[in-house]
Amino acid sequence: MRDAALHPSAARCATVLRTVASPSSPKKTQSFPEFIVITSVMLLVAVQLASAHPQCLDFEPPFKPAWHLEFCTQYEQFGCCDQKTDNEIAERYWDIIDQLETVGQDLCEDMLKEVMCQECSPYAAHLYDAEDPYTPVRELPGLCFGYCSEFHSKCGHVVKYLTENQLLQDRSERDVSTFCSLVDLSDQDYCYPNVLKSLDLNSNLGKVAENPRGCLQLCLTEVANNLRNPVLMLHSSDGTHRMFIAEQVGFVWVYLRDGSRLEQPFLDISGEVITTPWLGDERGFLGMAFHPEYRDNGRFFIYYSIQVNSQLEKVRISEMRVSAHNMNMADPYSERPILEIEEPAANHNGGQILFGLDGYLYIFTGDGGKAGDPFGKYGNAQNKSALLGKVLRIDVDGSDPSGKQFRIPPDNPFLRDPHARPEVYAYGVRNMWRCSVDRGDPVSNYGRGRIFCGDVGQNRYEEIDIIVKGGNYGWRAKEGFECYDVKLCHNSSLNDILPIFAYSHHVGKSVTGGYVYRGCESPNLNGLYIFGDFMSGRIMALEEDKTTGSWRERSVCMGETKTCSFPGLINHHHKFIISFAEDEAGELYFLATAYPSSVSPHGTVFKFMDPSRRAPPGKCKQKPLPVKVRGKKVPFVPRELTVLQSNEKPTRPPPRKFKLTTKPAVTGSHVKPTTIKPTTIKPAPIKPATIKPATIKPATIKPATIKPATIKPAPIKPATIKPATIKPATIKHATIKPATIKPATIKPATIKPATIKPATIKPATIKPATLKPATIKPATTAASVTTTTTTTTTTTMTSTAAVKPKWKTLDKNAKKTNKLTPWKKKKLLNKQPTSRQTKNHSVRQKQETEQSKKTTVMKPVGDKVKPRQTAKTGLKSNALNKTNSLKDGSVNMRRVPPRKAAPRPIQHEINSIKLRESAKLYHGFMNRTKINMTVRTNRTLLNKLQVRRKQANKAKAL
Repeated sequence: MRDAALHPSAARCATVLRTVASPSSPKKTQSFPEFIVITSVMLLVAVQLASAHPQCLDFEPPFKPAWHLEFCTQYEQFGCCDQKTDNEIAERYWDIIDQLETVGQDLCEDMLKEVMCQECSPYAAHLYDAEDPYTPVRELPGLCFGYCSEFHSKCGHVVKYLTENQLLQDRSERDVSTFCSLVDLSDQDYCYPNVLKSLDLNSNLGKVAENPRGCLQLCLTEVANNLRNPVLMLHSSDGTHRMFIAEQVGFVWVYLRDGSRLEQPFLDISGEVITTPWLGDERGFLGMAFHPEYRDNGRFFIYYSIQVNSQLEKVRISEMRVSAHNMNMADPYSERPILEIEEPAANHNGGQILFGLDGYLYIFTGDGGKAGDPFGKYGNAQNKSALLGKVLRIDVDGSDPSGKQFRIPPDNPFLRDPHARPEVYAYGVRNMWRCSVDRGDPVSNYGRGRIFCGDVGQNRYEEIDIIVKGGNYGWRAKEGFECYDVKLCHNSSLNDILPIFAYSHHVGKSVTGGYVYRGCESPNLNGLYIFGDFMSGRIMALEEDKTTGSWRERSVCMGETKTCSFPGLINHHHKFIISFAEDEAGELYFLATAYPSSVSPHGTVFKFMDPSRRAPPGKCKQKPLPVKVRGKKVPFVPRELTVLQSNEKPTRPPPRKFKLTTKPAVTGSHVKPTTIKPTTIKPAPIKPATIKPATIKPATIKPATIKPATIKPAPIKPATIKPATIKPATIKHATIKPATIKPATIKPATIKPATIKPATIKPATIKPATLKPATIKPATTAASVTTTTTTTTTTTMTSTAAVKPKWKTLDKNAKKTNKLTPWKKKKLLNKQPTSRQTKNHSVRQKQETEQSKKTTVMKPVGDKVKPRQTAKTGLKSNALNKTNSLKDGSVNMRRVPPRKAAPRPIQHEINSIKLRESAKLYHGFMNRTKINMTVRTNRTLLNKLQVRRKQANKAKAL
């Protein structure tokens, strides 16, 4: 009745049984219908008890989320949702709420949230019928009738937003019984919200599942198969996560992380190893260990049986190295034997070697064989001068002066005992088969470095020991906790160390040592020492009481069919458990075979899996280093029959997501918390596209903005430079005296750049400092106006030159002139008629507008313009020389001696001005300046100067 008390449905079944088989009618023979009822009820109870286990919709066990859940907070301690899934459910929830707000229907927030969060329930697979592979997964969770009635009355209009199933939508618009009969579950213990109230389902939630006998239910996955008595599997701790599996006959194979096996073996010493196909032969390739620095030095060690001269049998411990050309193959010529021990019998050969955290190599030997350790007065195990029946510890990183291929660690317990071998670390062992080093708790490192061993017994007991320095483990005086040799057992000097656990031969007859689980994928198994028995095939576990240091047994059994109903899982294994193993991530395996012969290819490797709880998704991801494969790979093909076949895996429909074309405005009555509504702050409003880089790109300030076309004639009207400022009366001979215009009087400091601000249009490519027009005051002479014109033209040219467009000119004569040789240019310029300078103003204005759009590209003559000019040079070039031509008002460039590198004999510096006799040659002066200075003339301002010159001549004539 214990099960009936824990399970409500079972209690109802028990009531039926008591009613059918009532004591009031003990003599009444049960009718056939009554027998059918009893049988059906018993089967129903069995099915319900078997199905009481948590499972998620992804067909994996539930887990404890690594981070706090913001939406489905009721499942943040244990469930099926991580933070990502929780956010996705919240997003769907708020999409539905927005839809309901748009159509003006009742929001029904609380019940809608409860229903949607059932995807995070640890029993989500039950609620959605995902466990049954022959039925489709529900789109709505199973609701109990009472809750379903309330949901239908308040939130029936929400169903169309939760599912696209037309049947559910139609039923939701009908009466309550019609809708709830479709949504209800047959098992009322698993429907919502009854699933939260069941003590049987929630009392041990998240713990390892136990059957009614208290056995921990675990499941398995198949990792490798087709092996001949696989005696060990280990990793090399080099970051590649490869696994090396050794067969008893002397082959070592490399298995990659994807499950495939390399076609070429890592090591083949089958010609050296002695073994036979006899069942239970204990000789062969028995042990292997990688050096802690294997990634750098490529050293590893092997332990195997050999025969010398076809008579003497030994066990040999050798050092080998990996090939220098192939990381997946050992160098067959690198073997260096470091220790050989004679074996008086064919059994009890030990075979375990491993490196401790201290960096020393531990070797575990058997007592020599036969039965009862009959060698000597006390046997080999109690004789510290013998190497058999011992735990040896040596230093393989050096050699001894006496000729040994190893050194003795300085802290070995019997180093100074004349009656003991210095290699002995512990003694009194019979035949330790499979030992391991505890990695320690992942958080606290508790237990790190402890060495666990399984010591095979003689006739009555098998035991598990923790190895300590100098310890005596009792054999042959004791077997387990009991005396084996009574005389030695009562010896007061025995001082033996008792095992942490021993079991009788009613349970098993040959222990196989295991590992303390310190992996990531099954958190419930952390700290459990899992081991097994070779003969009985039983798997067991020990759990430590940290307060007392004692260990208690936890039986391990394979999960029932419903418990292991996950894809790829199996709940059975071969009987003969040869060894246990641990991968680089700490996950636990065991190796078993159906026929224990060294030539029988029935060996299989299984991996443990806890169906009750897993790690959060993404927590256990590994990043293995790449493996260079030079040969072929043999893909893994599983052979074992899984509980749930791959073709039976149901497909869960994806959650329905809404993409609204327009978002309704959020009213004051419904303020959505941003912490649980990722869509309230959508990335769209803050995308970089809203602030386009075009607003700040240089393209917004295009060269066209500083082209001559932008400086239209309108802003430079004649009215801005009034004729009064350049009256002929202001240009008098007395005002321009050679003594008054000295270079010393024109200092750069007296002429501030503020008078002419080229910085308003100058680009960053050419500094205006190279052309400083401020050296001459703008208002003193007409030459200053010309200088200003030239400076403006030059600056405009450099601004457009930063973009370097290909300019064209409309002035065909100028284009033609540029193509002439220097002497023809001079002749042509001197013969230019005055009539071309006196054209109609409207025609000139039209040409000025067209030329402002397209400017002529002039080729430089002579050397390039220097990037900088000193103040002295600038003053010299801008100095004025008085001549008689001032009477005529003519202006001309001052001749400068040609530079050495210039191809032309005559060249004028920029802004250089020289007065000539005739004012009629002004136009020639401007063209000559245009050719020699590699700048284009501002025709608009030039024509204005010509008009002013004509006005000055008329005023003089008057």
